[in-house]
Amino acid sequence: MLPRLALPPSHAVLILIALAFVAPGLVGHDPWRAFDVIAIEIVQQMHLSGDWVVPRLAGEAWLDDPPFYHWLALAFAKAFGGLLGFHNAVRLASGAAMLAALWFLYLAARHSAPAGSEVAARRGAGAAAALLLVGSIGLIVHAHEAVPDLAALAAMCAALAFLVFAGRKPVKTGLAFGAALGIAFLSTGPVVPAVVGAAALLAHLACDELRNARALRFLVPAAAAFAVVAASWPLALALRSPELAQAWWFEATHARGEFWPNLRYYLSIASWFTWPAWPLALWSAWMLRRELRTPRIFVPASAAALALPAIAWLGPQQDINAIVLLAPLALLGGHGVARLRRGAANALDWFGVMTFGFFTSLVWLVYIAMSTGVPPKIANNFLRTAPGFVAHFEPLPFVVALALTLAWLYLAFFTAPSPTRGVTRWATGVALLWGTSATLLMPWADHIRSYRGVALQLKAGIPAGAGCIAQSELAAPQRAALSYHAGIRTEPLRPLRVSEQPKCRYLIVQGNPKEERPPGPGWRKLAEANRPADRGERYRLYRYGG
Repeated sequence: MLPRLALPPSHAVLILIALAFVAPGLVGHDPWRAFDVIAIEIVQQMHLSGDWVVPRLAGEAWLDDPPFYHWLALAFAKAFGGLLGFHNAVRLASGAAMLAALWFLYLAARHSAPAGSEVAARRGAGAAAALLLVGSIGLIVHAHEAVPDLAALAAMCAALAFLVFAGRKPVKTGLAFGAALGIAFLSTGPVVPAVVGAAALLAHLACDELRNARALRFLVPAAAAFAVVAASWPLALALRSPELAQAWWFEATHARGEFWPNLRYYLSIASWFTWPAWPLALWSAWMLRRELRTPRIFVPASAAALALPAIAWLGPQQDINAIVLLAPLALLGGHGVARLRRGAANALDWFGVMTFGFFTSLVWLVYIAMSTGVPPKIANNFLRTAPGFVAHFEPLPFVVALALTLAWLYLAFFTAPSPTRGVTRWATGVALLWGTSATLLMPWADHIRSYRGVALQLKAGIPAGAGCIAQSELAAPQRAALSYHAGIRTEPLRPLRVSEQPKCRYLIVQGNPKEERPPGPGWRKLAEANRPADRGERYRLYRYGG
């Protein structure tokens, strides 16, 4: 019999769990649609142009996100791009941000435990909070993409950790707190600073522990540090281009969508995106309701309560915006794990073991089927979705997946009874499912999701010196992919007057594969491309004239 693992997990075990979740999937595949390819293209444009002030996508200014994450990713790309490939090195910034978020959240939960708590209780609260963040369903994919929201998540966790020490070293922690909120502002805009800043201000008004003479010694340096850090890039942008600065501020503060439909959307999204943090946070708030006016409960509870209407007000309806809910919910939930009733703890524990064990078995079954052809029905079903894909045995991914599986089996059957066992086995189950999928099935997934083939097919139809290339109905991720993979930069197709010649003689149209709408008289189709098994998109290249 193997020795049982003592819980709460030690620092070494927590680090291994964090790495097992964060590392798989960061490298080894092309940029994928949506957020991943957009951020990677922006970083590449910074690398090629040397312009760190104006983020650009396929040559056009991109004002949806401030550039802090892209700066961080560019540093990783310059350091490791030659070894790993540019887009793989860019994603290392996401891995660093996730590890930083987990570490700061651990510190926030551990050091906010009541005075006089035993060391094991403090470690248990810190471990539970970090494990709840690892186990959040919404992070399974987004934690491994190039997305600025991960930098904001890390900055939010850092701010929550610094706030714990507000009454002990007010000036130093105030400066660090404000700088963290400034970094969050430079990552995704005003939501995180507004939510955490408001929670901190309310805590200094409502909590006896913070409502004292030291409050101003914390809040004033915090406000000053935030103002300096947050204003750095907008000021540089305004000096470069007042019009772009004004357009960015409008985008950052202008509500997209109506409040009530957005709120219903985010309530629905949060029900699974923040699982299992939100039910444990509600349990903690109920069990510790008599401590509501203590900072360790008041701050995360108020931050979570403010975050939901904030993202609903600002919009738009994108599940990734719910990341702002994760840190306060995990922090609050971490304080209540030790008080879970035995039945609830066992339910979470065995539900996680059975669920992740079952789905990981399916991952192994699919991998074996595609590699060996047995069982043939499963192999045919998956290979049919990826025309042209040929499975190859690769030793390193196989060994990594096998090691993750064996480690999880040990945790599943050789962990000592503990209040943190349920969240530990849940988080390791998430790491197992993602890790095996990202190692065993990544070649298949990359084959059907990469835009590299589409970009190269379209590029082959464009002669050298073709001049400008117009686009119609081409979404931002597709424009980013064409630029990153093939250097194809497009500009919007403008309506033509009667007898007017188009400015660009080449045109790329994104449309439905079942229906082709020619752009007008005089345009001749040169090429057509789509991703393998993609039945919803078709890309057509046209030339005007002979």
